[in-house]
Amino acid sequence: MLTHLTCRISGGIKTSILTPALHFFTGARTMAKSKFEYVRNFETDDTCLRNCYIVVRLDGRNFHKFAEQHKFEKPNDNRALGLMTRSALSVMEELEDIVIAYGQSDEFSFVFKRTSTWFKRRASKLMTHVASQFSSSYVFYWKDYFGEQPLLYPPGFDGRVVLYPSNRNLRDYLNWRQADCHINNLYNTVFWTLVQRGGLTTAQAEDRLKGTLAAEKNEILFSEFNINYNTEPLLHRKGTALIWEKREETVTKRVKLPNEEEKEVHVTRSRRRVNAHHCDIIGDQFWEEHLDILEADDC
Repeated sequence: MLTHLTCRISGGIKTSILTPALHFFTGARTMAKSKFEYVRNFETDDTCLRNCYIVVRLDGRNFHKFAEQHKFEKPNDNRALGLMTRSALSVMEELEDIVIAYGQSDEFSFVFKRTSTWFKRRASKLMTHVASQFSSSYVFYWKDYFGEQPLLYPPGFDGRVVLYPSNRNLRDYLNWRQADCHINNLYNTVFWTLVQRGGLTTAQAEDRLKGTLAAEKNEILFSEFNINYNTEPLLHRKGTALIWEKREETVTKRVKLPNEEEKEVHVTRSRRRVNAHHCDIIGDQFWEEHLDILEADDC
């Protein structure tokens, strides 16, 4: 709708056509926004320091209770571990600046490359995006791993952001998480073996293992239950590392020839995909085989 303005100028009458009336309302909203825009000054600057790897680590909130109510198998539930990995893969596919993710039990750490500029390196944006994508994926893919077993209530994950300035610092962080995986899994394997096969109560098993070293735990498994801990699944002992890798794949396409006939041809192309590795990442071999994960320390 156009607005007409009629006015008298020097004895004559002049009619002008102004911009739509909506313009006045738009202007009023703009002025109101400017008036209150000062509240943005209360926001905290949480830009992550440049040239540092950004690690977003998620942990399941109150997952001991969650696992009990959803009857997770002990000491390890491959369905739950698979769902965690699938959720992490979803995060990496959404945020391609993540160069490696490492997970075990109810936690996953996501490493953004040190030159990443996603979300202007704002810690709150990175953490909330990772947490929301992971949580929603966990719910979305639940049935793929647990079938008709119902999800009784929404899971929760808390997050934190930590910066690591060097390759050595980042590797030591990941070493720490994998060492934690080994320590916890060895304890849980012995604990639940004592309960499930040894007939002890949880209190008795806890008392039996109090103060024991790794060698003693291994001895209990081997001498009493004929279990060699070193042959337990790597998924349980080493956790899961997700990385981007290029893989050659061949697809079949139908192409139309000049004589209008169609012919099937095989096309090979290189695609970048996220792959899971259950292996040692504390030693050098993994990093030597995947040199593109880390950036030079002088970047």
